[in-house]
Amino acid sequence: MTAPQTFLLLHGFQNHRPPGHWQHWLAGELRARGHEVRYPQLPSPDAPVLGEWLDALEEHGKRPASGEFVVLAHSLSVLLWLRAGARRPEADRVLLVAPPSPGVTASIPEIAAFADGLDLAERGATARLVYGDGDAYCPEGAAFHYGTPLGLDTDLVPGGGHLNPDSGLGPWPAVLRWCENPDARITGTE
Repeated sequence: MTAPQTFLLLHGFQNHRPPGHWQHWLAGELRARGHEVRYPQLPSPDAPVLGEWLDALEEHGKRPASGEFVVLAHSLSVLLWLRAGARRPEADRVLLVAPPSPGVTASIPEIAAFADGLDLAERGATARLVYGDGDAYCPEGAAFHYGTPLGLDTDLVPGGGHLNPDSGLGPWPAVLRWCENPDARITGTE
């Protein structure tokens, strides 16, 4: 077993942390291995207010006194992370999973505010982007909007779509391996 770590899992738009989502499964697996897991329900997930989500990020993103601090953001929370600027917590590693494109985000009134002002100068943390091909929320591919501009290490999950239960993804052992070994590549389900 690796040394205990602290993980912050941030969900996306309209996500009420359902048991079938990989983040819910991952939280349980990490806790079972002795890690601290923060998996907050972000305010008003069906009509998120950027300022409230930024406040929640600050509240739950306090760095632990010791050990590695790892953030895993899915979908709209990737844009939250990129919008946070100076409010972004100090993390050692960040996994950015299936972000929606700025254009798609801007076209959805409930989340349009998240599309503007993205800070594509990721600083400090070692970040990796994971995305699926065929993601309706990012039809151009996340590498185009985020991977290349941010110079991120990138993993593409063939046929992964939006990397959520609607795409057929529940338990995701590859992400669990990455949590405990940052060199592990992230693939689809085994």
